[in-house]
Amino acid sequence: MNLSIEKYTLLRDRWPPAGQQVIAQHTAEEVVVYQAYKHSIADFAVRHQYFGGSEYSYQRMSWIKPNFLWMMYRCGWAEKPNQERVLALWISKGVLRDILSQAVITAFDPDFYSDSTTWKQDLESKDVRLQWDPDHDPYGVKQSRRAIQLGLKASALGRFAKEQIHRIEDITDFVRVQKQHVDARRLDLLEVPVETVWSIGDADLEKRIGIANR
Repeated sequence: MNLSIEKYTLLRDRWPPAGQQVIAQHTAEEVVVYQAYKHSIADFAVRHQYFGGSEYSYQRMSWIKPNFLWMMYRCGWAEKPNQERVLALWISKGVLRDILSQAVITAFDPDFYSDSTTWKQDLESKDVRLQWDPDHDPYGVKQSRRAIQLGLKASALGRFAKEQIHRIEDITDFVRVQKQHVDARRLDLLEVPVETVWSIGDADLEKRIGIANR
């Protein structure tokens, strides 16, 4: 497995206790995001290193999540129907910045938009959706910190799924082993990908998407 791994109990103390940040595994050039799929879609993606095949739909919204534990909460540690396979996707930081620059929040919020008309126009014209949701601990308990997820559709999804992913890796076996530690209430044994706050490096963009320390 290409992910860098560390004990959860060591990492959790280094994460911000609150705020809205992009927390992810990242290198100088790349960042990892996660998705979960049913077996047929995952098999195709791992084999061909892009998304396609007869069961993958480019007509729907597809969500990517940079936060591993948020992905585990959403897919039930790879036990929810049609989310039995967890994939780690390596993309460039430039690609993620571009996706963030196109993102529109899913519900009107005056902290993001001065009026609902402008928000509705962006919602109709852009192909990326943004949500800040409560992060969760390994047991699914909500945290004060919020995690980001991004929904892609239409042309944004086409570019992402076919052209912008550097590597697709199936990490389902790792997820299942870690789920055993969670079920046994042994967080001292739990390992998770090393994730830190990624500073986007664009103050205007960070303000527009709602990056906040508290």
